Amino acid sequence: MPMNNLNIRRPCYTMASIGDDSAEITMYGEIVETQPIDRWTDEPIPGSYIIQDEFLKDLDQIIASGAKKVTIRMNSLGGDAGVSILIHNRLRELASSGKELTCIVDGVAMSGGSLIMCACDRVVVNPSSLIMIHKCWSFVWGGYNADDLRAMAKQNDAWDQAQINIYSRKCKLSDTVISHMMSDTTYMTGKEAIEKGFADELSGDDGVAIAASADRKSLFVRGRTLHLAHGMTAPDNIPTISTAEAEDINKTSAGTDSNKGGTPMARNLEELRAENPDLASQVESEVRAAVSAENTAAVNNAATAERNRISEIDEIAHLFDEETVREAKYGEHPCTAQEMAFRAAQKAAKQGSTFMKNALADNKASGANDVTATPGEIEEGKKKTSEDLKKEATAAVKAALGKKED
Repeated sequence: MPMNNLNIRRPCYTMASIGDDSAEITMYGEIVETQPIDRWTDEPIPGSYIIQDEFLKDLDQIIASGAKKVTIRMNSLGGDAGVSILIHNRLRELASSGKELTCIVDGVAMSGGSLIMCACDRVVVNPSSLIMIHKCWSFVWGGYNADDLRAMAKQNDAWDQAQINIYSRKCKLSDTVISHMMSDTTYMTGKEAIEKGFADELSGDDGVAIAASADRKSLFVRGRTLHLAHGMTAPDNIPTISTAEAEDINKTSAGTDSNKGGTPMARNLEELRAENPDLASQVESEVRAAVSAENTAAVNNAATAERNRISEIDEIAHLFDEETVREAKYGEHPCTAQEMAFRAAQKAAKQGSTFMKNALADNKASGANDVTATPGEIEEGKKKTSEDLKKEATAAVKAALGKKED
């Protein structure tokens, strides 16, 4: 029996029939419980939001349509952990009922997006796809005591374990390994996600042709010019092209415009959104994925180097005082374990030199060098006789006993 035709369109996702027994869900946006509202204007905050109630309502229509195969096209930075887990669990219900679930990571599947991705038994990634997992975050404000904070930490532990259960079902890694990966906020390219079991297949290996303008404020992707947001610049590892080369790109793109009426091709992302919203979303996802993938290795290398630096300091920390160790780790001028040892040696040498100088000065000022070893010497330089000493001793005893001298 053919399935019912579906064509549901939301601002950031669609659900549509793509065959006699298949449906496709395009999820490009942030996962939220409700539509975010501007607290000052009470107006909806513009953006691409996958809203819990809307999504689940539309998902019910896919279930009712009789689709046997469901494909999710993913490009999401994540969002609300609770909503992400809820959508994951609903999708797992579909899988348990016999539906074939496939997730294609068009761009990124980060945080909550990666949880939804892992609901699918088949995950397809591109070389420039990016997967990210991390421990849950809590936004805290107000006054709390230690017990309150510990209770919050326990709650976060429970959320983290729920996510570990989701990941471990998909990738088959141990809870301990996944927990460490989440603690490190692990980014994985498409190939790395396959190696670790988070994904199953690698799609086309063409990559994304990408270059930056000389001032790094614009990106050129497949002949399209994308102007970055104010204050943002392209990473250093993306190659730059000259203004002339950029103009050639735009001319070439304009000359191959597919619009038959002679309409000029969009010159920036804003115009592209108006001209072709679907293509704009695709290009945006490719740019984000490419930029993030290019930086993944550098970020991971930097994190590894920092962990090694701290570890090496900890290995010899018992040899130095707490202030020296703390300054080496987190001070204004952090350093390696070797540099810390050198600084401590310099400090000790300086302190030893200062101590000797101060000791010599104190000795000289005290006049101790002028004191002789002969007791009882009088001011005139004459020595007291034994008789004199005897009289002084007798007088001292009588004075102590309260007697007067005879």
